Amino acid sequence: MDLRSVGVDLVVSEPQVRNISTTDGSGRSVSLQVTVVDGDTERRRPPVVFCHGFPELAHSWRYQLPAVAAAGFTAVAPDMRGYGETDAPDDVDAYRIDRLTDDVVGILDALDAPTGIVVGHDWGGFVAWAAPVLHPDRWAGVVGVCTPYLPFPTTEVLRSLFGDDEAMYMLWFQERGVAEAVLDPRAEAVFTKLLRGGIDLSSVGPDLARFGANPFLHIDELEPIGPEIVDPADVAHYVEVFARTGFAGGINWYRNIDANAARFPQLGTAPLTLPALMLCAEWDPALRPELAAGMPALCSDLETHVIPGAGHWVQQEAPAAVNSLLVDWLLRRFS
Repeated sequence: MDLRSVGVDLVVSEPQVRNISTTDGSGRSVSLQVTVVDGDTERRRPPVVFCHGFPELAHSWRYQLPAVAAAGFTAVAPDMRGYGETDAPDDVDAYRIDRLTDDVVGILDALDAPTGIVVGHDWGGFVAWAAPVLHPDRWAGVVGVCTPYLPFPTTEVLRSLFGDDEAMYMLWFQERGVAEAVLDPRAEAVFTKLLRGGIDLSSVGPDLARFGANPFLHIDELEPIGPEIVDPADVAHYVEVFARTGFAGGINWYRNIDANAARFPQLGTAPLTLPALMLCAEWDPALRPELAAGMPALCSDLETHVIPGAGHWVQQEAPAAVNSLLVDWLLRRFS
């Protein structure tokens, strides 16, 4: 990887993989595998914690960690709970949003950091936005990548929109074992067909129109959508890990959407006053930029940008643009 191509001229230290042990609010001990690039040797700035989405890994932030470290911030990306080399509890309740935010607070504790800046993409974005609501004293700033600050969708709302559970992947994910039976033996198809670049949503092909709300169920029939954006070696890394671990851990996050909405109705509705950055991707079919339109009413210190011509996996597709906007904001707000 030529880091200069993504706006990194200096790497302060090499990435280190560590295991962090933390305890969530239920008393459960969890071992998190994290990748750390230490850029703040004098510990004057809050560390930046990156939370990935589904189906991803800490590896999804491989372009952002060195860029943020080169700017003088320690950058940390865990394999989130249920993913990769991090613990994957069997019980669904272990993946509630409060448990997930406990994990990222545990990372701050392990770093002896009183506060941090949290960045999240896709499902990791829900964790990022929830973190300052549930732990307001621990977070100095928050960044959403594609994921806006919104309440959790409930299965009732999704069924009113899509009807048949098989028509919408979040509904199809609800019954244990169903999605796993399809996806676990098809890791290669998932990543080669879906981890692709954005396409102009005004000219979607018949496959995307037909399978767009549940491409996972139709992964065998689906043709690859969008240009290749990830090196074959990186695709192979995702495939190897998910072929070994399966998808159940990440899917269990979706099985908590109703519990999250019921227990924490303030998420997505409570005002936020800390510095916030929202990075939208113009061609994200799942989290369209217009979903962020209501955020200024809730986030009093918000900056928003739309990255043109990029799709859902924007930090891997357009890393130079993401790095430029993120580092500029960090330096202006936290130097």
